[in-house]
Amino acid sequence: MSHVWVSFLLPAVALFTSTVAAQSARDVRGPSPLIAIDNEAPPKLIVDPPLPEPLSRGLVFIQYRTENLRVLPVFGKRALEVSPRIGHVHVTVDESGWHFVDASGETLIVVGLKPGPHKVLIELADPTHRVITSETVRFTLPGPKPPDSK
Repeated sequence: MSHVWVSFLLPAVALFTSTVAAQSARDVRGPSPLIAIDNEAPPKLIVDPPLPEPLSRGLVFIQYRTENLRVLPVFGKRALEVSPRIGHVHVTVDESGWHFVDASGETLIVVGLKPGPHKVLIELADPTHRVITSETVRFTLPGPKPPDSK
């Protein structure tokens, strides 16, 4: 008889535990992009250091995310009226006199840098290219690895 109860209780406990631990879509993704938001919170930019494994090979992969702003390839003055808010990022490498624009919301990739210290400025911008906030990532690219002494 106790085997019957165990057979019943284990799935019930598993179902209860997974239901309690599950988050709603809103918890993970935020408000629906289909409904305007009154009094939107200020946008935030969260930037991680470059991923170590690609960096060891001379490739710079920088992951970032935003809060209270969706990164989309939509530009111009009229796009300022969109709610929830939209924008994009400007990326400047080593204080160069130019930057590139990314509106994918995906990992930023920078290649072709020489070994040594570098910095990447990531600016969160509105659809008219006005900078809202920024973060700077500093890192050092390793030099070439010496050949194996075998």
